[in-house]
Amino acid sequence: MSISVTVEGKVVGRKQPIFSDWRIELPPAEGNRGDSLKLRDLISSTVVKEVEAFRTRQQERKLALVMSRQDIEQGAQAGQILPGERDLGQSVDTEAAVDAALQAFVDGLYFVFIDEVQQTDLDREVFLRTDSKVLFLRLTALVGG
Repeated sequence: MSISVTVEGKVVGRKQPIFSDWRIELPPAEGNRGDSLKLRDLISSTVVKEVEAFRTRQQERKLALVMSRQDIEQGAQAGQILPGERDLGQSVDTEAAVDAALQAFVDGLYFVFIDEVQQTDLDREVFLRTDSKVLFLRLTALVGG
């Protein structure tokens, strides 16, 4: 049984979220019951899904776009018209991204809240519902500290 949850990302001290809320399908990890998984698996699955979305966006940017007059005008107002056909040559190692995210959690660079309850142990089981909200709250370092 897969679980679909809402994921949100914020940075302490900023009004705007890092990214808008989005829904993610999380298949249960092996050995976990259908409605629960370990926090480590939740973070890992979220990172894997985000890497997949990044790769999809990269592929889409390689394609030439047919732009309407409105698209061109909006781009001109924004100061940049992007017709596609851009390969930025960026790649992401999924395993390294997962490792970095888990280490960042251990190092206290971000907090995870599930339904407004802070999660503190990577190996503790978390319970999700289809209306659950997962918040990744990134902390900011003090200047000069």
